[in-house]
Amino acid sequence: MTAFIGRRDFITLLGGAAAAWPLAARAQQALPVIGLLHEGLPAPLSLTVAFQKGLIEGGIRGGSSVKIENRWAEGQYDQLPALAADLIDHGAGIIVAVYLVAARAAKAATQRVPIVFVTGSDPIAADLVSTLNRPTSNLTGVAFMFTRLGERNLATLHELIPNAVVIGALVNPNNPNAEPQARDLQTAAHTLGLQLVILAAGNDREIDSIFTTLKDGRSKHCSLRLMGFFSVYRISSPL
Repeated sequence: MTAFIGRRDFITLLGGAAAAWPLAARAQQALPVIGLLHEGLPAPLSLTVAFQKGLIEGGIRGGSSVKIENRWAEGQYDQLPALAADLIDHGAGIIVAVYLVAARAAKAATQRVPIVFVTGSDPIAADLVSTLNRPTSNLTGVAFMFTRLGERNLATLHELIPNAVVIGALVNPNNPNAEPQARDLQTAAHTLGLQLVILAAGNDREIDSIFTTLKDGRSKHCSLRLMGFFSVYRISSPL
């Protein structure tokens, strides 16, 4: 994991952003605004509570110290630019962008408002930042780099189910990480002597259809969930 900004720095950044607002804007907006831009579904309660707890520990209490504006794309990536613009229109002094597509939309929307992103991708390769050492623009954040773990995930799955020779990799074709990760997995599968079947699904109906197919062929297939690909969907279909 590569971290660009700490919690204390986040609080300082928020305070600085609020202080820099024009007087007229501060008169219209009683509280500083944190904009949360998420490419998926509304976050589970546990994550929301954890986010609020982190703010409280830093001396910021939502509702009394700041206002939190949430925008959820629910997997509709084409909605993200409008949602990012809407946060800016609502006076967001800082935008928290959750995952790569949201971060790109926020970056395209403003060069003025500070953006703190969370991504599983390499932020330099994804063109979010130019260096890991120090922010050089209005973007900083945390990169978990889990998009590089596909080969290890595949090897672990092979150890757990050694008799499975055909592996189904469930990917979201709308996610920009899908193609490079699938390519890396194909290379890893060839090294392990496995056959990798890419199963593309971009909505609930397609996901349900794929799980039905997997159940029909469960003697030959097992599915591999690629981390980050389906954070925008709730998958309930059992294998």
